[in-house]
Formats: sequence, C-alpha cells, structure tokens
Amino acid sequence: MQIYWLDSPACRDPIIVGGKAANLGRLAGQHPVPPGFCVSTQTGKENAIENDPYQGLASAYTFLGQRCGTALPRVAVRSSAIDEDGQRASFAGLHDTFLNIVGAEAVMHAVDRCIASAKTERAQHYRRSQGLAENAAMAVLVQQLVVADVSAVVFSADPCTGRRDRIVINATWGLGESLVGGSVTPDLYVVRKHDLHILHRAPGDKARMTVADSDGTREVAVPGCMRKELSLSDVQIRKLARLAQTLEQSEGWPVDLECAFQGAQLYLLQCRPITTLPD
Repeated sequence: MQIYWLDSPACRDPIIVGGKAANLGRLAGQHPVPPGFCVSTQTGKENAIENDPYQGLASAYTFLGQRCGTALPRVAVRSSAIDEDGQRASFAGLHDTFLNIVGAEAVMHAVDRCIASAKTERAQHYRRSQGLAENAAMAVLVQQLVVADVSAVVFSADPCTGRRDRIVINATWGLGESLVGGSVTPDLYVVRKHDLHILHRAPGDKARMTVADSDGTREVAVPGCMRKELSLSDVQIRKLARLAQTLEQSEGWPVDLECAFQGAQLYLLQCRPITTLPD
C-alpha cells in the first residue's frame, strides 16, 4: 500500500491514484481543494511504502491532522477507481463514499469498504455496460471534510440540451450527499457563460439535508422557512460559475464539478468531464 499526498506530482497520475484523485491532484495547487492523501495499491516514482498498511495510514492521518490544525481531523473517504471520472465513464454514485470519519482505525475501515465497493454487482454491471475491465484497481482519497452550509453541482454546459453557452448549477443545504444521491429537489440556477449574467433562479423544495453528526452523517428535515428559500446568493452563484468557466478552459472539456461553501469559503471537491452531453 502506498500513500500519495494530493499536492504531490504522483497524485496527478490516474494509473496510480485513479481518475477522481488525479483530477483533483492536478488542480490542488491552483484551486481551493481541501488537503488530503490517496491510498493506492499501484507503485509510482514517488511513494511512501509501508510494511504495515495500518501504520502507514495512521501516520498519514496524523500528518493530515497537523495540516488541518487538529489531532483528530474529520475526513471524507472517497473511492477513486483507475478508470473513473474520465471522458468515457464517470461512475458517479457507484462506489462508496464515507463522510465525517474520525480516527485512524475508522479511516482504515472506510478505506477497506471503498476498495470492496468496486466489486459490487452494480459497479460490475456498469463496467460491463461501458466495455471496461471488471478487475480495475481501486485507490481511495482521504480529505479534510468540508462541513458545508451549501453544496452544489456545477455543469459548464447544459447537460440536458447540450448548450455550451450556459452554466447550470444545482444547490442544496448541508453536505452534498442528499444532492448527488437524488433525495432532494435542489435549487436550479442558469448562468450565461460569457459574462456570468444570471439568467434563471428556481428554488427547489429542499425537504431534506445531510448533516454531520457523532456517527458520521444523517439526513434531517429542513426547517420550513428554508425549504423554498434560495440556498445561494448572487455572489456565490457567480463564484461557482467563474470556477466552472476557468476549469473548462484549463481542462479543455466541459466540466462537472462538486463544490461546497463553508461560510464564505468555496471548496472544489470533484472535477470530471460531463459524460452525458447530447450530440
């Protein structure tokens, strides 16, 4: 087992750390990506090989805590398959993610479960449908948890119509699991790409939201006064749209982003190509 820090050169190689971690690794120095490390079974030129996998993970978790300013940082543990989040297949929601994990032993358990999620029948069926190998290696990304006030998914092109002159944003209260898991009707925002003019705002009926608690996360009811209140200000909408615009230009393809606001701070949590654009 090897540990690769997200801001190291080795963490830009999808063969070593998987598509999700590699996409973030390339962006970590220039964009607000939470600090973290990747656990991989693949060997690269830069690595920290440990005879005891648990000790290696525990050491990395301790060092992450030093970077975060706390002995026991809360982390997100996300699967990062070698062929995930590429131009052809995204695997969105097919592999396990665990939020608000605390302690080295709990992190090790979550890493093991992420690796095992590549072998589920659902994941294997998706691989077969995409013509991909069924035994692709799995890496796991461990990052400081962003305790989000608002979570958003941002598309730098309209994923329904294919229009490239529009940026589409879905947003909801709390952590992003309710949003990406489809258990909430989010707010919808449409932004004109060339000048970031907000064309459309439509509040969703945000009945549920995911929050951190002592056992990880849970879904709770959104207070009635907040259910149909817009979750993003105009300033936040434009920050998200500007980030999508910038990343589309630097990456060279329309992007699908997962983002979060904790207070006024915007964080980039995932960046992948949009794989569902109509022809």
